[in-house]
Amino acid sequence: MSSTTSAGSDRDGGGRAAGPSRPVTDPFDALPELAPLRTAAQAGDWAATQDFFSGRDSADEVSFAAGALADLAGTEGYLEEAAQALPGDPLPRTLLAERYIRIGWAIRSGAGAEHVSRDQFDQFHAWLRKAEHILIEVCAEHPDHAPAWTARLLTARGLELGQSEARRRYDRLSVHHPHQFRAQSQLLQQLSPKWGGSLEATHDFALECVSAAKDGSPAGILIAEAHIEHWLELSGVAGTEYLRSVSVRNDLRQAAQASVLHPDHRPGRHWFTGHSAFALAFSLGGHLKDAAPHFAALGNTAAEYLWRYLGDWESRYATYRTAALATLRGETER
Repeated sequence: MSSTTSAGSDRDGGGRAAGPSRPVTDPFDALPELAPLRTAAQAGDWAATQDFFSGRDSADEVSFAAGALADLAGTEGYLEEAAQALPGDPLPRTLLAERYIRIGWAIRSGAGAEHVSRDQFDQFHAWLRKAEHILIEVCAEHPDHAPAWTARLLTARGLELGQSEARRRYDRLSVHHPHQFRAQSQLLQQLSPKWGGSLEATHDFALECVSAAKDGSPAGILIAEAHIEHWLELSGVAGTEYLRSVSVRNDLRQAAQASVLHPDHRPGRHWFTGHSAFALAFSLGGHLKDAAPHFAALGNTAAEYLWRYLGDWESRYATYRTAALATLRGETER
C-alpha cells in the first residue's frame, strides 16, 4: 500500500480572521462567493446548487467548488437524489462521486499505510470504486467535462492505478481544458515519491506547467509544492539544508513573482493555497523576509493540507508568521 496520508491538494485553507487565534482552514470562510453553495447544500436544495454552479465562469471554478462541496458531511443524500433525477446531467453525478471519494478517504484516515487496517482499506477502496464507476460513465458521455477527469485523478491515486494511468487522465483533461490548477496539483501529488513517483518527475511537471502558463497564473504555486515534496522526502537536516540553499530560494522567489506576487495575478479561489505554499517553503528554509509578504496576504488563514506536514503545525505556523511579519516592521530578519 502507498504510505501517503491524505487526498492532498483538496484541503485548501480558509478565511481571514483577526488576531492570534487558531488559523482558519475552511474554504467557505475564505471565499465569500462560496457561501451560497454551503447554504444550498446544507438545505439539500439541488436547484440552488445547480444555480450556483451555472454561475461559475470556468471549469477550474466548477472543479474547485466541487471539491469544497465534497467536504460537507451528509450531502451525499441529496446528491444521490439529483443524480437519479437527472441521469443525463454530468454535474450531479460528478459532485456525488467527489463526495464518495471524500467519504472513502475519511475512512482511510490520514495515518500512514502501516497504521491503516485492512478493513479501513477495503472500505476506502469500495467508496473509491463507487466513485470511479460513476466517473467512467460521465467521462465517456462528456469527454470534455474537466471536473470529472480531475476527480478521476483522485481515484487513480487512491486505487493505486499508477503513474501512467494518472498521466493519461490528466492528458485527456488538458486536451479540452489546459492549465487547470486543481488537476495539476493532483497530478503533482501522484508524481511525488510518496505515491511511487520521483523527485525528478515532480519538479519536471511543475516546470512543464509553469512554462506553458501566463505570468500571474497559479501555476507557479506548483514550484513551491514540488520543493515542499522534496523537503518531505529528504526529511530532517537534509531537508532543511535543501530549502536553505540559494538556488532553491531563488527558484521560489522567481515562481512567487510569476504567480501570486505578479501584478497580473487575480486573487481568487487559489490565493490561500499559493500564499500558504510559499510561506511554508520560505519559512522552512529560514528565508523569513521572503515569507513575509505571503503571511501578510494570508492574515490568519492557512492551507492546512500543506502545513499539517509539520508536527504541531498550528503552533509552528504562528511562530513562523510572527517572525516573518516582524521583518516587515524591521524588528528582526532571522
